Amino acid sequence: MLIDNRKTGKVGDEIKQHLQTDTRLSVISALFSLYGYQTLKQQLEQCAAVKLLLPQTSSDTLFPLQNLTGDRYELHRRNQLIQAAIARQCADWLQNSAEVRQIRKEAGVSQNLFHLQQPDGNALAIQGNASFTSTGFGYSESDQYFMNMKITEPQGTAAMLEWFNAIWNDHHATTDIKQQVLQQLNHLASDQPSELIYLLTLYHLFSGSLDELTEERIIKSKTGIHQTTVWNKLYKFQRDGVMGAIDKLERYNGCIIADSVGLGKTFEALAVIKYYELRNDRVLVLCPKKLRENWSLYTLNDRRNLLADDRFNYDILNHTDLTRTGGFSGDINLATLNWGNYDLIVIDESHNFRNTPDAKEGITRYGRLMNEVIRNGVKTKVLMLSATPVNNRMNDLKNQVAFITEGNDSAYKEEGIASIEQSLRRAQTRFNDWLSESPRTTESLMRSLNFDYFKLLDMLTIARSRKHIEKYYDISEIGQFPQRLKPQNIKADIDTLGNYPPLKEINNTIRRLHLSAYSPIKYLRNDKRAEYSRKYDIQVKGGKSVFRQEDREQSLIHLMRVNLLKRMESSINSFALTLQKLLNAVEQLLHRLDSYQGISGKSQQQSTESLFSRGGTQLSGDHYHGLDDFEVVSYLILLSPQPN
Repeated sequence: MLIDNRKTGKVGDEIKQHLQTDTRLSVISALFSLYGYQTLKQQLEQCAAVKLLLPQTSSDTLFPLQNLTGDRYELHRRNQLIQAAIARQCADWLQNSAEVRQIRKEAGVSQNLFHLQQPDGNALAIQGNASFTSTGFGYSESDQYFMNMKITEPQGTAAMLEWFNAIWNDHHATTDIKQQVLQQLNHLASDQPSELIYLLTLYHLFSGSLDELTEERIIKSKTGIHQTTVWNKLYKFQRDGVMGAIDKLERYNGCIIADSVGLGKTFEALAVIKYYELRNDRVLVLCPKKLRENWSLYTLNDRRNLLADDRFNYDILNHTDLTRTGGFSGDINLATLNWGNYDLIVIDESHNFRNTPDAKEGITRYGRLMNEVIRNGVKTKVLMLSATPVNNRMNDLKNQVAFITEGNDSAYKEEGIASIEQSLRRAQTRFNDWLSESPRTTESLMRSLNFDYFKLLDMLTIARSRKHIEKYYDISEIGQFPQRLKPQNIKADIDTLGNYPPLKEINNTIRRLHLSAYSPIKYLRNDKRAEYSRKYDIQVKGGKSVFRQEDREQSLIHLMRVNLLKRMESSINSFALTLQKLLNAVEQLLHRLDSYQGISGKSQQQSTESLFSRGGTQLSGDHYHGLDDFEVVSYLILLSPQPN
């Protein structure tokens, strides 16, 4: 019978069922842990005799402590902090009831065996990969697959016992280690000095940062960073941010600098760039188009460039350049650019990459950056800058972290994060639960979030506020931060004469606008809808659902209505100008539509060309080839009545 610790039963349950008073137990196990004893303690105490055969795992004379304290799946049991009591009980049991021998490495026994010989002559043997641990017995959850065979036939159980005794009685293959195991158990059971516990706590808290980069080590690295202009212009807290970023780039291949607005993320990034340029690394800066001039200034021989002496030589591209296959971006020819030859990528406003939208055709900016820049060519480190890396969901971090890990969800498994996606998902779930609490406190949120989420943030992010700088740094160097005045809520009418209509009425009027220019697909002929759906509808979530072009256009119309309200909020004059432009566009189109039938001396093709050209100028016939079905008229209808 198969026992897999899942569907077909648990090894521990079978042993409990057959472990009667005065049963003789013989065990060969690759592991022996306190918590395996704990789960079967009541039944093991009834045994008449126990023989334990354990493998030799090292050349040390003492049995390894780590074997006794359990495997990685028994962590939840260690966290109960009752290890000393269990060790004391286990030592008493072994002292009174058990013999323990060790199989030398040369013997090479690779099978686990549990043999139970009952007083009435019946016997049970379980052979497979289950060991003497709570995991092997099936009482601690794990991702392991177990395959163990249960044998109850007398001939089979007798053969198993004979095989066990042959190994046990071979004194060239085994040696007695009972005293060594008892010595280790007594050590676990003894009280430890408080100083040792304190030092061990400090070590486990800070062992990961003992070899972090410091300013002294950066200077000794012979890069010359200490002599650069940008380094000497940084404040102390900014230098610490630079050193932390370099450390994370070297350790984990990436970093997100998420300092608050105004703390100098750009200058910190420039110092990191200079550090890698001094190592002869090639650097690419990706930024929004509106910020390109900010970055390009530091590469120019210009009197406005405060860092001209450092002679920065990084490349600059816009975020949108990632979707282009040709043309120039500044001096860079996108058609011939070697995307995979950058050692460091700096992404300004990296929160723009928090989503991975699907593209109907071509490649998205996220896909180009991941596949052709980061995964392709040389090993690429990623530095991201964003004051708001998380917008609405904690999962916003996932796609940004994926740049650092090259999409490997288990990249930090050795750091205690088995799955980045699952860590972020658990954090979001607990955050959602916290939102429903009353009252909500920051302390309760911090207690509820999972530890691996904080571990991930600590590994990859640098996030400091002005309060942090004021608390931990000497602000006499930089001076006081501006004090934010308490906001004053002033409610006033839009105009004092009361001639302006109520906002609710304006909103209702805007909602009545069809804005059909933004939803042309709704006006297609029925026999054309399937064709255009194939062209513009996008499959998402691996084909599980479809994002229809018609739905996208309706969303755009709602957005435009909101934008009209926001325009009114910012400036009544701007609001009026925008409405006038919309009205002019409608009137021009209506005039063209009304005059379509009245164009004399022209064919339908020529009249169509006049209708759809700017100012009625003639275009080439090829441009409107196939327009005789007049399907494109719908694309230019603005604010027309919606069809029933």
